[in-house]
Amino acid sequence: MKKIVFLTIIFIGGLFYSCTNDWFEIKPKGQGSPTTLTTKTGIEYLLTGTYAVVDGTHLGTDGAVWASAVSNWVWGSVASDDAYKGSDYGDQATINPVEGFFANAENGYVANHWQGLYDGVVRANDVLRYLPETEDMSEREKTEAEAQAKFLRAHFYVELTKVHGNVPYIDENTEKPKTVPNDHVLWPEIEADMKFAADNLPESWGSVGRATSWAAKTYLGRIYLLQGKYVDALPVLNDVYTNGPFELMESYQQNYLIEFNNNMESIFEIQYATNDGAEGSPNGGWGDALNFPHGVAGMGTCCGFFQPTHSLVSAYRVGTDGLPLLNDEYTADDIIPYDPDITDGEDIMYTGPVDPRLDHTVGRPGIPFLDWGVQVGDGWIRDPSNGGPYLYKKNMFKKAERGLATTTGWATGVNPNNFRKFRLAHVILWLAECEAQEGSLERATNLVNEIRNRAKDSDVVTFDDGMPAANYVVEPYDETFASKEEAMMAIQHEIRLEFAMEGLRFFDLVRWGIADEVMNNYLDVEGTKMGHLAGKTFVADKHEKWPIPQTQRDISVNESGETVLTQTDGY
Repeated sequence: MKKIVFLTIIFIGGLFYSCTNDWFEIKPKGQGSPTTLTTKTGIEYLLTGTYAVVDGTHLGTDGAVWASAVSNWVWGSVASDDAYKGSDYGDQATINPVEGFFANAENGYVANHWQGLYDGVVRANDVLRYLPETEDMSEREKTEAEAQAKFLRAHFYVELTKVHGNVPYIDENTEKPKTVPNDHVLWPEIEADMKFAADNLPESWGSVGRATSWAAKTYLGRIYLLQGKYVDALPVLNDVYTNGPFELMESYQQNYLIEFNNNMESIFEIQYATNDGAEGSPNGGWGDALNFPHGVAGMGTCCGFFQPTHSLVSAYRVGTDGLPLLNDEYTADDIIPYDPDITDGEDIMYTGPVDPRLDHTVGRPGIPFLDWGVQVGDGWIRDPSNGGPYLYKKNMFKKAERGLATTTGWATGVNPNNFRKFRLAHVILWLAECEAQEGSLERATNLVNEIRNRAKDSDVVTFDDGMPAANYVVEPYDETFASKEEAMMAIQHEIRLEFAMEGLRFFDLVRWGIADEVMNNYLDVEGTKMGHLAGKTFVADKHEKWPIPQTQRDISVNESGETVLTQTDGY
């Protein structure tokens, strides 16, 4: 028997040797190889694959999708005073610790966010790894491909840094990624990538969706703001504002309607697609698949997540002069009344003046919800005790556009309404902030008034008879801000109103250094109304960031078997 086995091994070995040329030259199906990837077509495929994961929805159709969604609805809005998780307390319960600030290193959303963003980093690195060996591309084409990859890699690292703080820097030259420590904040590396992108990307492409030099400059300005580097941000943002080819849309709500995707205000837009033949794939904004009304006739029964807070709705109140109520501290008395039993419109309980952007952002009982009819009370809410009476509106599609929604699966709200990552309004208000800090208070006032005048001139929500659905009033500031402090208060409020529920709020509170004050005031007040927030506390110098996932610390070890990842302070 031993002789037979031995002879068999010799025979098979000889067979393999004689067939080496044929056997080992067969390319595995469905897998890339250096030969196929180091071509212009291969690099284009790698870049496309990297762009494809910017929306954060490539990990499947479970919690991993929503944890890394480009809209940052969990980390930037639910973790702030803008939004509740919504739905009921038990559904996607892993978000509850994020909303209530009791998440730990084993939280599933913490782990999935990390995984999703590092998937993007790896894809960008693949482009940069294969690009130098590609011979059928001009130097200009190579440079533009490198600039796109570095723009995307910087984006993924910005998202990781905002949420987790210190993270390991993995680039195209890293040989042992599991041994790389998180020993510093990655702003220098991020800035270097984005500067390269800003210097080497074209101003426009023949198709939508790709990063441009204007997008890179805007992103670089945002990166500076996240570090409080106003002196650096001011000229970059001013360049985009002064020299860029962008204009404010005539009406505010046009920035949130499918028919105005990729409009003249848009600087960088995440492209969503549905009914494109990719049935079952997480496209069309899957990262926000949960964030649609519950129980609306013709819309399906999913899902009722991501609901605006009482705090956010009250922030849209204005005085009779049409200016925000900036000096009032948020209290339980500011929670505006609503009718949970309303079934038709034209009789809302709160008749005080409000900024018209409110009802383009929030679905309120008694107010028309796009063309779906007047929003009823609790009949459209999955669990009012956990999500309150309001609905998110900016990512919605019209009833007349139901054919544009996905035809796949249970998530009937998924649709091709792009996510506007950057638009001119961002540049204007961020530039106003820079001017207030380092430049001219007069110019800061004028920039804010550009946004307020657009809101004033925008269409308002109306009933079928053409009557305004609420008492809408908004006016520009009639005097120059008297001080930096007054200007910053006004600008911070304006940024909240203009970009509410767009994943920015929490990170803005952190960079402004007011997260502790604002969030504890919010939790105290809302805890009297929303039971799941009662007793919750934001801890300064801890909750500005989230933990390093324990799963990553377990697998990231040195030769001695010790973890190389230092846990975020406080966890």
